[in-house]
Amino acid sequence: MAQRVMGIPADIFSGLLLAAAALAGILFENIGALAPYYDALLGEYATVAVAGLEISKPLLLWINDGLMAIFFLLVALEIKREIKAGALSSWANAALPVYGAVGGIVVPSLIFLAIVGIDSAEARGWAIPAATDIAFALGVLSLFGNKVPPVLKTFLLALAVVDDLAAIVIIALFYTSSLSLTALGVAAVCLVALLAMNLGGFRNGFGYVVVGVILWTAVLKSGVHATLAGVAVGFAIPFERNARGQSMSQEFEHELHPWVAFAILPVFAFANAGVPLKGLSFEALMHPLSLGVAAGLFIGKQIGVFGAVVLAVKAGLAARPEELTWRKLYGVSCLAGIGFTMSLFIGSLAFSDVESQNAVRLGVISGSLLSGLLGAAFLSFSREVRPARMEA
Repeated sequence: MAQRVMGIPADIFSGLLLAAAALAGILFENIGALAPYYDALLGEYATVAVAGLEISKPLLLWINDGLMAIFFLLVALEIKREIKAGALSSWANAALPVYGAVGGIVVPSLIFLAIVGIDSAEARGWAIPAATDIAFALGVLSLFGNKVPPVLKTFLLALAVVDDLAAIVIIALFYTSSLSLTALGVAAVCLVALLAMNLGGFRNGFGYVVVGVILWTAVLKSGVHATLAGVAVGFAIPFERNARGQSMSQEFEHELHPWVAFAILPVFAFANAGVPLKGLSFEALMHPLSLGVAAGLFIGKQIGVFGAVVLAVKAGLAARPEELTWRKLYGVSCLAGIGFTMSLFIGSLAFSDVESQNAVRLGVISGSLLSGLLGAAFLSFSREVRPARMEA
């Protein structure tokens, strides 16, 4: 991935592009002349038929089920890299972000359930505020450049990776519909084939793509969410380097990263951020679903992540590097409350009615915005002032 785009660091540019796409979605949904075209575009059906097998979905679901499978493939590749040779390769390095991620999942979920009621229909969305948007969070952190220590970015990256891994498990366990045994059987055959290819040293990337497409189709028809097919393919692609020192997994990651950062995620944001603001009132913001999501992200994340980190360090379960001051850790804990992409995605799985989806969008946008602003402000004021070196 290029280090700079249009003179702007790539990670900052991708965050700005994601924000612009989300804003465009909100504007299109709320400008009277554009709203009908926006809704018609996302509702337009597209059909793919091959050898008698037909898949027909509106464009919105092609984005959420299809393009997001590629996003999850990249997530799996990143998780695999961190486990194999990154921040999660040893427990000594992984302990602090793992404890932080666990706290950042449990506390927001509990706050959400406390607001909506554990027996309510809205309780199905308990996992929405448990997610962290790694692109947005790292984008905000990157605004500070070398003013923050590299270990802080590593901590946030590892925390978000663990968070994404938990989200994958949650989607697999809690957000599935009625199951088709036939489709699951085909998916199982594909999984066995991927495992055999990996263990057998198969190094043809096109072969993994072909099996992956078949797996995606089978998972789509099975009732399990289709994006999990991307996860399976990502974990199956070999990480080990060949005789020429090349890693297929890292090559895939390198090729996919710009497509995901500059195309797939902005398209997803544009399609899913379009919450209608007409008639927006204080009552709408206080709707249990909106309030639960916003409070979970803004309050739950910072308390959960920072609280778990403090407890882990004080109990001797994890070590805190000297460069990670408590102030910096609190600031980055606030950034973990930016749940945009993954929170919107889980919200689309949890609720199918328009009213609930709009409430989720409102909660995600407000909670993520507040988290980003507070995190950025706190990191700005927590920067150490280094004394100038005296000349000899």
